[in-house]
Amino acid sequence: MDTVTVNGITMAYEDRGQGNTVVLLHGFCGSSAYWEIVQPLLTQSYRVIIPDLRGHGSTDAPIGAYTIDQMADDVAQLLESLGVAKYSVLGHSMGGYVALSMAERYPDRLSGFGLVHSTAYPDSDEAKEKRVQAVANIAASGITPFVDGLVPGLFAEGMRNTKEKYVNRAIEIGYGTPPHGASGAALAMRDRVDRRGILSSTSFPVLLVAGENDGVVPKERTFTAEGDHITQVVIEGAGHMSMYEAPEELVKAINDFMSRT
Repeated sequence: MDTVTVNGITMAYEDRGQGNTVVLLHGFCGSSAYWEIVQPLLTQSYRVIIPDLRGHGSTDAPIGAYTIDQMADDVAQLLESLGVAKYSVLGHSMGGYVALSMAERYPDRLSGFGLVHSTAYPDSDEAKEKRVQAVANIAASGITPFVDGLVPGLFAEGMRNTKEKYVNRAIEIGYGTPPHGASGAALAMRDRVDRRGILSSTSFPVLLVAGENDGVVPKERTFTAEGDHITQVVIEGAGHMSMYEAPEELVKAINDFMSRT
């Protein structure tokens, strides 16, 4: 991976392929490795840039709470440093919250954006309490038991046995998350704002991808807007991790979306 200093941190990223640029943002306790199956399929047609978000993977993990806007600024500065003037950004789960921030705050730089198993809703009060409990659990017991409890539930129940090696791979990636990075990101998600209005008001092409059996972000929380500029895709059988559960179907959705940007 390459690195660059942006927004006060050293950020790790991969930059592969040629053509129109698509930026892929991973979810909580993930890393750029989440896209390891999808990336080579997309680089046949596009320039694909995949960072490790603040607090994750090989990117710096400052101590303290992060914000979603701060994470979006990291990504925007990365792309500016690479001289990329226009790009589409697709975010998985937490990465979708970052993509929404970029769509709202850097509209002149985007040619399209999308949510993959993500939502424009803010956290509910119950979800906010769970974020705080997650921080407490990580502080008390470390990242390993937290990831062990988190990752299997990201996969559809029917996939946990048939895709067991990918469940284990996602767990392995999660173990690489610095504990204070996971805590900082959890607090960023807790404090994020409602951005449903961005989906309906934007003039960009928008891709919304939901897993048929996603127990984390059900499709009704992903499909919160409609319009000629919005494409809604349900990936049959998938849970919250279609990049591992059904990568070919996800790539088809991305290819169709990129053809409109």
